[in-house]
This record gives sequence, C-alpha cells and structure tokens, in this order.
Amino acid sequence: MKLDGPRLSPHNGQAPKKLVIFLHGYGSNGQDLIGLGQQWARALPHVQWVSPNAPDPVPGAPNGYQWFPISNLDPDRIESGAAEAGPIVDEFIDGELERYRLTEKDLCLVGFSQGTMLSLYTGLRRERQIAGILGFSGAMPGGAKLKQEMRSKPPVIMIHGDQDQVLPLPMMLDAVDALAEAGHGAQWHISGGIPHSIGPDGLQLGERFLNNAFLGRYA
Repeated sequence: MKLDGPRLSPHNGQAPKKLVIFLHGYGSNGQDLIGLGQQWARALPHVQWVSPNAPDPVPGAPNGYQWFPISNLDPDRIESGAAEAGPIVDEFIDGELERYRLTEKDLCLVGFSQGTMLSLYTGLRRERQIAGILGFSGAMPGGAKLKQEMRSKPPVIMIHGDQDQVLPLPMMLDAVDALAEAGHGAQWHISGGIPHSIGPDGLQLGERFLNNAFLGRYA
C-alpha cells in the first residue's frame, strides 16, 4: 500500500541531510503533525519533514485515517493492529530513505498517540538502527515480546500529559518499563496539566531530542 501526505522541505533550501517521518494519531491525518515540522524547522534547517496519512479511513470521520482499527485499549488488539500496520510503515520508511538518499542514522520517527505505537513497534524492530524515536501521548504495543523481537536500540523519548484521558499516563510508564525489561531504556517526561495533546514543554523537549539524536549524542 502506497502512503503519502504533506511534506516540508529543509528550511535552508538545500538537499536534505536528515529525515523526520511523523506518524499521526487515530482519526487524524498527516496535516495534523506537519505543523511540528514548521515549528522546529529553524532549529533543524537541514531536515526533510514527511507526514503520511495512515492507510485506512476512519468511518464517519471526514479526512480521518487510522493505522489500525481500535475501539478500546485492549492490549491484544493493539499488538495485532501494530503487527498488521508495521510492514506498511517499514515499506514507507525504506522508500523515503531511498527517495532522499539517506540512511537509517539520518532518520527519526515522531509519533502521536496511535502513531507513537507504530513508531515504537517499527523503529525497535528494524535491523539497522535509526537515529531516534520521539513519542507523544503513546503506548507500547507488544511489550511482553519486545525482548525477543527487538532488533536495534535507537534512543527513545516519551512525553505524556498527566491529564490524558484518551491514553492514560500509566500507559507511557508501562512502555518505559517494557523497554527496560527488554534491555533498552528511554527518556521520559510528564507534562503537567496537559490532556491528550502536546504542551509547550513537550515541543521544546522534542526539538532538543531530535537535535541531539541527529548529532549522535545518545550513542
């Protein structure tokens, strides 16, 4: 399945040296997260930003897409959905790296909500390690199997609002625990007073993480 969505060229007008792929949340679309690239572009002027629409429309949600159907937070359904969507994301990643003549060390994945689930699921299972994974308001699919299935250990940061009623805060803490139990780890941050969204502190921390990840400071 061919994915596509909004793109933002490097702020410096030159050929991309780095690539950020955004994976949006359930019922949203690529346009929702490309705005993050606009906010971070000056600080990361060499980055190509790409924000594909998920493969499947959400019934009854105009211009809303999903990486996989989800009606509740059943862990088994989340795991199976991520396993189904993961190869689609992997194929997109491969195509974008080829398009811009870049390698995994030049790539960061940035997810929100269901997009964070896919960023973690795919990014940790790629044979060649990417530069980093930035996950907002998300969760870890298949955490119990991560130790057996993880193929690389890219730097990870997870950022979550303490007022999130969609994916409650303990889901982020469970994800961090799953990474630790699998022999990896993550930075994490709780945004006070923030619901299922991204606060100013999250934006600032995300920008700093991407800059450090691309500079190889977490190696």
